[in-house]
Amino acid sequence: MKKLLLLACAFAGVFTAPAVAADLARPRPVYAPPVAVPVPLFTWTGCYIGANGGGIWAHRDWSDPIFGFGGFGTENVNGGLGGVQGGCDYQVGHWLIGAAGDWDWTSASSSTANTVFPLLTEQSKLKSLESLTLRVGYAWDRFLVYLKGGSAWVQSDLSLQFAGNTFATVSESASVRRWTIGVGGEYAFLNWLSGFVEYDYYNLRDNRENFACGVAACPAIGILPVTVESKINVIKAGLNVRFGPGARW
Repeated sequence: MKKLLLLACAFAGVFTAPAVAADLARPRPVYAPPVAVPVPLFTWTGCYIGANGGGIWAHRDWSDPIFGFGGFGTENVNGGLGGVQGGCDYQVGHWLIGAAGDWDWTSASSSTANTVFPLLTEQSKLKSLESLTLRVGYAWDRFLVYLKGGSAWVQSDLSLQFAGNTFATVSESASVRRWTIGVGGEYAFLNWLSGFVEYDYYNLRDNRENFACGVAACPAIGILPVTVESKINVIKAGLNVRFGPGARW
């Protein structure tokens, strides 16, 4: 019996050996590792529009440049503001350069007694701020810090009151002699939506305003020249809706 089993195993080995050898000789398939799909980094390149809100703190100095009375007084004009902004950016590596413009309405107003003439009161009402600026920033993916600077304009109403009666007024118009500089941070919550917090400083150098003085109030002076110098601080936050290569909806 044992001899029959050994003989059967020998015959099986003879017939299966070529198949095993052929299987060993056949090249094994080589499987390539899966290709890693790169995750696209966010880019700030593109344009945007948005809205903002915040606070304004203005320090204004009034003075007389003609009649030698010197300083008319100092006032602080504070209030809230809100408005819109828009611009375009271009990013190379981590660095960004862009241009922007904004317009903000403000409710800041003040009424201050004159330090030279106690019966004289100076009144200021800031109506709006506008600026056109360039900004340079550095981005860490979705977080951006930036500096900005450029030209600024202000619209305001100024008036002088004597013993409670307004006798001289002027609407202060825009002037290119004014400039602004600011710093801020912005974060992209979504590819098309970002939020920012920003501080801006406006320097409104000496600006001579010719008040139209009533004849009955000051018959010897048809025009009352007054120099107004303003330094304005603004803190605001806002949202931007972005358009461009990085703004995938």
